[in-house]
Amino acid sequence: MESGGDRVDDEFTQIVTLARDTDVPTDDRLHYLEFSDGIEIGRRHVVGPAGVRIGRLPPSDLVLADSQVSRSHCTVIPRDGKLVVNDLNSTNGTFVDGVRVTAPVELPVGSILQVGGRAFKHEWRTRSEIAQAEEMERELRKASSYVLALLPAPVREGPIRADWMYHPSARLGGDAFGYGSLTDDHHMCYLIDVAGHGTGAAMHGVAVMQQLRHRALPNTDMTDPAQVLTTLNGLFQMDDHDGLYFTMWYGVYNTSTRRLDYASAGHHPAYIVPPDRSELIPMRTKNGIIGAMPSMTYKKDSVTVPPGASLYVFSDGVFEIVTKEGEEWGIQDFLPSLLNEPVEGLTESQRLFRVIREASRPGGLDDDFSLVVATFD
Repeated sequence: MESGGDRVDDEFTQIVTLARDTDVPTDDRLHYLEFSDGIEIGRRHVVGPAGVRIGRLPPSDLVLADSQVSRSHCTVIPRDGKLVVNDLNSTNGTFVDGVRVTAPVELPVGSILQVGGRAFKHEWRTRSEIAQAEEMERELRKASSYVLALLPAPVREGPIRADWMYHPSARLGGDAFGYGSLTDDHHMCYLIDVAGHGTGAAMHGVAVMQQLRHRALPNTDMTDPAQVLTTLNGLFQMDDHDGLYFTMWYGVYNTSTRRLDYASAGHHPAYIVPPDRSELIPMRTKNGIIGAMPSMTYKKDSVTVPPGASLYVFSDGVFEIVTKEGEEWGIQDFLPSLLNEPVEGLTESQRLFRVIREASRPGGLDDDFSLVVATFD
């Protein structure tokens, strides 16, 4: 996870695993606990015939340097081809799919085991299946790193300050965003969300981002959001790009007039929040997605930005979550968080990511979390 180039997972220090050796034929299926969130996401621990004791300190087999984990927290033991979880009177509890463990309980394949602030997914695979999955994960990490390298640096000072949070999900989507100056008076900000997941969606997002980063759109006034979306729609028709399409929000702020021109393409609104946090000002234009129909003309709108107001632009991965209670969130569940007061020591994007992470069920987010916050003096 990255936040304007700053890692914010400081509450979780490096995890040390002390795996027992298991003498198992190469082609046999094995039970694995896969880290499904945090800095060790994707790492796997084999559950051998003797099982695994999880705790904060040795002699636990799986040691988690997490203050929410008890010294000796729980055990995961194979029994009749299944895994059984037993809590060891831990302070903060052990949970299977969000339900607290009060007696030995089965951990079905695909279920999520939560221990303190960490979550694991139960996998049952052959070593060859794991090798294939790890190769795919390496490719996704490469794609994620490449996207991250293209994102703009945070802006801490000046008339327009900006920070962001980019947290790719385990499935890596096609989110991309950026901001910067077009002229002395004009400054642009955009976010795109390519449909689908995997390296194909990610690289499609990168291709669009490169066009915008280099101000390389042909015969287009980059200060005109309607022209920008119209040109992108012509360049990135889904029939020519393996069926890929995307939604987008694009805005241009004029520092002299305080006017923000904007246009959206199938994307939910961005929001202006005044400094007193009294209201949400939605900004959305009724335009179709980019890539679906050729020769589409896009429309724009504008708003005057109050002094000290902030602009929030985000992907649907920010609000489309499943909570600890099993409820599915939509944008209306997330929006009240924009009006909450800042938290000392956190940027706005970090604050909002914490809100979502604390509300979400264990196991990591289902989609990329991408959010940009710009504040205007």
